[in-house]
This record gives sequence, structure tokens and C-alpha cells, in this order.
Amino acid sequence: MSLLVSWGRGLLLTLVLLGLPWPGWASPPIKLALVEALSGPLGNAGEAVYRNLLWAVERVNARGGVKLPGGARPLQLLGLDSKGSVDESLAMLRAATDQGAGYVLQGNSSAVAAALVSALDRHNQREPARRALLLNYAAVEPSLTEQQCSFWHFRFDAHADMRLAALVEVMAQDARLKKLYLIGQDYSFGQQLLRQARAMLARRRPDIQIVGEDLHPLGRVKDFLPYASKIRASGAQAVLTGNWGNDLTLLIKSAKELGLDTRFYTFYGNALGVPAALGEAGVDRVLAVAEWHPNVGTAESERFYAAFRARFPRPEHDYLHARMQLMVDMLVAAMEKAGGTEPRAVALALEGLALDGRRLGVAHQGWMRASDHQLQQPLYVSVMRRAGEAGVTHDNEGSGYGFRTLRYLEAAQAQQPTQCRMRRP
Repeated sequence: MSLLVSWGRGLLLTLVLLGLPWPGWASPPIKLALVEALSGPLGNAGEAVYRNLLWAVERVNARGGVKLPGGARPLQLLGLDSKGSVDESLAMLRAATDQGAGYVLQGNSSAVAAALVSALDRHNQREPARRALLLNYAAVEPSLTEQQCSFWHFRFDAHADMRLAALVEVMAQDARLKKLYLIGQDYSFGQQLLRQARAMLARRRPDIQIVGEDLHPLGRVKDFLPYASKIRASGAQAVLTGNWGNDLTLLIKSAKELGLDTRFYTFYGNALGVPAALGEAGVDRVLAVAEWHPNVGTAESERFYAAFRARFPRPEHDYLHARMQLMVDMLVAAMEKAGGTEPRAVALALEGLALDGRRLGVAHQGWMRASDHQLQQPLYVSVMRRAGEAGVTHDNEGSGYGFRTLRYLEAAQAQQPTQCRMRRP
């Protein structure tokens, strides 16, 4: 099912089929196809991504679209519901290329991303006249820019090892931490995270004991109390998890119900219901790592966040990631640099591209490493606190709780080496 942005689905579908320009524009739109779970148990994460990308597209169009030699063109966002399935995602990829979308956007599942990378490699070789790029905003399994690195794939999120290294740096400073529990979703990202966590901790804090480890089915567990009970029985002082979506929210809720007095080191604990689910129990106990959060405290950040809240004023829609905005702005900059929208030319223009999004109203910056197509960007580790306390001007999702910066890493500090051996067309 396709969700088409603005002016009504029927009108836009007619314009697409007839190849006509959009109302108010002399040239047809450039199609960006979001392939993501927009329904089902992980649909809340997909819908939140859709809002982020919709706003990014609206911002580009409001400032005059993509400026090309033949005239400015608007962006059009297509929302294609993959239902979180690899097979359905591949079907939506075919639907996207059939509709003429040269840019596919995906991130909520590294397993899906890996399948899309392989499919696009084959598609682009078979049909050079209908090539497409995969722009990845959240699939963080490192092999996507290592063993499986592809010329047709660009990652705009910090990969799992980059995020994990930032969390481990904070763990390393906590002398009281002696017992840690690992839990993750049972697919490529979750498996890699648990393996790498053991390796990093062995180097940085060999005295920390891993007292338990669990992998659970992705998006299918309705009751996490058995897992929370195992965590309590283990005597863990902290939990490290890469869980996202409802798998994180339900885990945190179960921990609260049992009254667990543990710290949660998370990749995504600052959104999608987690602060509200934990409430006071999360204060000083939930940490998250991200490229940005609403309380970074700069003037650019305040303007950026205020603009998003004006566009999406409902508290439950408070899920903003600066990297998604930067991704769209970097794509536009690459198109303008290439002087067109042909995916190979745009890919070459993206390589090595540096963009300070603050000039465009985005509280983020980064540069695209050409050797592996991995964005290099700053990272923040933050901790949950009460709104109104020092460093916590904004809460999350109307919960009364927000996040305060504990550690800031410049892009050069967050950077990890790469062994990518990319085959170039």
C-alpha cells in the first residue's frame, strides 16, 4: 500500500500515471520511496520515520526544491508498507522502481537492508536505465558497510560499533559497574551487537562480568516479564540492549513492573514511549546514544526542534532524528552537484560530500566517507532526567522526562576503521 504525500492520494496517483508535473511546479517530482513497516507490531517506528522524512521533503520543497539545470524540481515521498517482512520489502522495492523512484529509503531492520542491498546490486546491473540508490537512516549492522559494502548503498546513521563504542566509553567510567546483562533482537544487528559488546568490554573493562545474555524474536514477544525476571535473578547492575520499537518499550515496561534497579544502556531509549513507560524509575537509569537530542543546548538545535514541534504538535509525535533531515539535504546537495538525478552520478557526488546542516536549519553535520559510504558524524550519550532540571529544557513525548548530555564525541572520535572492498561500476 502506498501513502502519497500532499494534495490527496487520488490526484497524485493520476499525476504519476500521466507523467504530469505537480500543481505549482513546472517539472515532475523526484520520487523518494520509503520502504518500511507502516503497520503491524513495528509500525509505530515506521510511522515515526515517515513523519521525519515528510518534514524533510516539505522543507526542501518550501525552499524551492532541487535546483537543476533544467529547472527546480520538488521531492515526492512515497510510503510503501513492508510490514517488517524481508519478502514484502523486496516486493515494495520492485514497486518503487516500477513507479520510477530512483531513491529507496529504509532503515528499521538490518536484515531487510541487507536483502535490499543485494537486490539493488542485481537490479542495477540488469537494468542500468532504471538504477536506484538505497539511503539507509537506521540499519546499523556494521557488515552493511564492511563485508557487504555496495556502491549503491549509503548509510547515514552511525553503525552499531560506533554507537556501542560510545556507550562502552561511558560504562568504562563507572567504577561501580561489575555485572552486566546483554539482550537483543534475534537477527543480524542484535547478534552482532552482543558479540561486539563482549569484545569491546573485554578490552576496555575486563573486570565487568557478563551475567546473562538473551536473543529474542524480532517484533513477536508480547510479554517481556520472563526476560525481566531473568535479569533480576542474574544480579545485573546494568543492561545493554540495541532493542528498538515495541521490543524496547515492552522490555522497559516489564523492568518497571518488577521494580528492577538497573541501568539500561540503549541505542534507542529516548523515544517511542520509553520515557513515559518508565517515568520516575528511568531517572539516571536509562541512557541512549544518538547523533542529536533536543537538549543539546545550541541555538541551532532550539530553532530546529521548535520548527519540528510546530509541524507536529502532538506530544506522541515527538520523535525527531537530525540524521534523517541531514540525509535528505545531502541527497539534494549531491543532485545539485551532479546537475541531475541519475543515481550513479548522484552516488559519485555523495562520495566525500560534507554538509553542515546548520546552514539549512538542521542541528547536525557530517561527511560521507567515500571508501565505504558510511556517514561520519558526532554522537551524544545522554541520560534520562526530569524535565526542568539543569540541561533538560525539553521532555520527550510529553512524558515530563527528557535527556541530558553525558558525553559528546566529535566525528573524528566516533569514527571506526573500515575494511570495505567496494566494487565500483
